[in-house]
Amino acid sequence: MVRRLHVTLPALLLVVAGVGGCGADKTSDDPLTIGFVSQNTSRDFSKEMSEGFRAGAAISGGVKTEVTGPDTHDGLKQAALLRDLAPKAKGGIGLSAVAPELVAEPMAQVTGQGIPMIAVAGGAVAPGSGVKLLIENDNYELGKMLADVTAGKLPADTTGKILIGSNSPAMPALDQRALGLRERLVQRLPKVQVLGPLDTGRDLPANLATWQRLADANPDALALLGAGDVDAINLAAVHAQKNAKWLAGAFSLDPKALQGVKEGHLFASVSAEHFLKGAVAGWLLAEHAKNGRKLPEGWFVAPGLAVQASNVDEIIRRQSSESNRLAAARPQIDALIGNPDKQLRPLDQAR
Repeated sequence: MVRRLHVTLPALLLVVAGVGGCGADKTSDDPLTIGFVSQNTSRDFSKEMSEGFRAGAAISGGVKTEVTGPDTHDGLKQAALLRDLAPKAKGGIGLSAVAPELVAEPMAQVTGQGIPMIAVAGGAVAPGSGVKLLIENDNYELGKMLADVTAGKLPADTTGKILIGSNSPAMPALDQRALGLRERLVQRLPKVQVLGPLDTGRDLPANLATWQRLADANPDALALLGAGDVDAINLAAVHAQKNAKWLAGAFSLDPKALQGVKEGHLFASVSAEHFLKGAVAGWLLAEHAKNGRKLPEGWFVAPGLAVQASNVDEIIRRQSSESNRLAAARPQIDALIGNPDKQLRPLDQAR
């Protein structure tokens, strides 16, 4: 007995469409995809960098973007996400490393496939990664920026102690901030004892508890200064809780940190301008993907900004929406992408 196979027309069309691969082939008219792997998807600074990447790509136009990242700081998860993203983002990938050494091998694999990569923030590019462009602040100079604002609040011959903490010790960017902060304070305030950097912990509750203990143990301190964003949030909270007389400052644009500046609990919070760094990366990759524009090579030095009482209201307005951030940043983005070579230093000088 002969059995006949009955195939419906929709099923036949699906079979035909699937011949030669999974789904329809990409046509020459389809826009290329560029991608970005963030440090995490939960913290304000990382979200802002991702938003900037999309905005920069949109300024260029003509590409699709795909953004991913681990829920929390997780270098191994970042490596896995990069491997997953590479087949989809053939136009190029930006990555902000939690730990540059953990992603060096997968970055080398991606660049070895001919997919361009840009390192964005993270403080350094690990040897062997194959990546030739880093978009990052001069974090040593950012540390000096906060030190100068601190020193400006105190007499040059003042005595006492200043404590420095870091919520991510051994992270290159924060280590350089702490180093610049410490060395500049010693230079500007030679009679002051500068202690730290002390490990304040990355987890928000643990970090808060650490700053509370440090404040209780050092009620006569001149200042408590943090190198990271979690430090900024919790220093503002501890200063408010204790109605403290010591100065508090750190690095963040988190809404709680900005409110702390507005209310006088932080005398300054330095911004690493993460939106701007992401935007430059997105624009450069989009232009390379569409037009073959050569990517710069080296360390692209991004600017920072000290937020104080004099400009905090303006920055709060800027940060209130993505459209406001883009409108405020657009002149600076245009200036940076108009002459990117002006911002370049040798890659091995990144700090």
